[in-house]
Amino acid sequence: MSTTISRGEQLKLLTQTTPDTDMGKLLRLFWQPIALSTDVKKGDAIPVKVLGDELTLFRGDSGEAHLVAGRCRHRQTLLHTGWVHGDTIRCMYHGWRFDGSGACVERPAEKEAAPPPAAKIAGYPVREYCGLVFAWLGEGEAPEFDLPRKDALEAEGVTIVATKETWKINWFQQIENSLDATHVSFVHRALRVASFGDAVTDAIPELSYAETEAGIEQTARRGAGNVRKSNWTFPNNNHVVVPGLTPADPWIDFVIWMVPADDEHSTRFTLYALKAQDEAQKQRLLQQFEKYGQYNADEHFEELFLQRKGPEEGDVIGLISAQDYIAQRGQGIIADRELEMLGKSDLGVITLRRIFWRELEAVRNGKPTKPWRKRELAQALPTQPGQKNAAAAA
Repeated sequence: MSTTISRGEQLKLLTQTTPDTDMGKLLRLFWQPIALSTDVKKGDAIPVKVLGDELTLFRGDSGEAHLVAGRCRHRQTLLHTGWVHGDTIRCMYHGWRFDGSGACVERPAEKEAAPPPAAKIAGYPVREYCGLVFAWLGEGEAPEFDLPRKDALEAEGVTIVATKETWKINWFQQIENSLDATHVSFVHRALRVASFGDAVTDAIPELSYAETEAGIEQTARRGAGNVRKSNWTFPNNNHVVVPGLTPADPWIDFVIWMVPADDEHSTRFTLYALKAQDEAQKQRLLQQFEKYGQYNADEHFEELFLQRKGPEEGDVIGLISAQDYIAQRGQGIIADRELEMLGKSDLGVITLRRIFWRELEAVRNGKPTKPWRKRELAQALPTQPGQKNAAAAA
């Protein structure tokens, strides 16, 4: 990053996501998840907020999802309060009607042959994938929908569950956490130690990071038989594995995007993918999320911070979320990075920031960013042996 700005200004660049900021422009160069597919039913419309923009997501009678501006071009009332007609949405105030591209196709009270082009509102390309609705919010033609894809999500016979949580926290704290392998040895032993904390163990890892064509490969070695890897994809996705619901179950692919709603709120869109060996394993996964899948750590702030009370005993997925929330929300809504004191264990955070500053400088100077693309070969994500096995091996 250029030396013409102060250290404090340089750090703030990482947290600012509105359309007029360097980071906001950078994030708009990538497909972003904006909702669960189940959030919007056929013939319905909902408001969504992403990267500081108020938008309207609606699903037409054809079943196709559409994303347009949040407000009507006429008198700026919220568009999601209107009605879906076919694959268009009509404003409830004066009936102006817009198609999925944002073009105005009718203004009933104007009694005209066709609305003028100036009546158009913003419209964005949409793609649904594995239970998530993705949108391209950038200018010009959208890139191929390739970088978000994971081979593990497309394997034959895989069962996928999608969830979301919105937290009152800046998105970059969540991004940094995903490139901080040391935190697992401590954070995921808070409240109670469940299968994930036990599997990884409390050993302090040796760290290594390598930039790839897609993002960053993170390796944390806690012993010869205890190697943990994560496949982090630029700019805001992480792919790891977590233990199954019983010791006999296969490990679960955990794929998560951290998307800014605005500078003080971010949404975690998570896919849990299990390649079950039998129907019982599949049903355990589905039942876990049917019973516990609505847990949102942000809604339990006082319980977590003041009462040290976590999710129910059986909610092993919610526990991971709650543990991460305590650590990250504990930094403040927007962490004051000028006060921090980094060390050798923060190699991942340092690597991450350097890459972002490099890409932000390209955006600021009107130059192309790195041509990020899906990894040619799927990265193997090894499982960990567990506390007892690690102790025996030692």
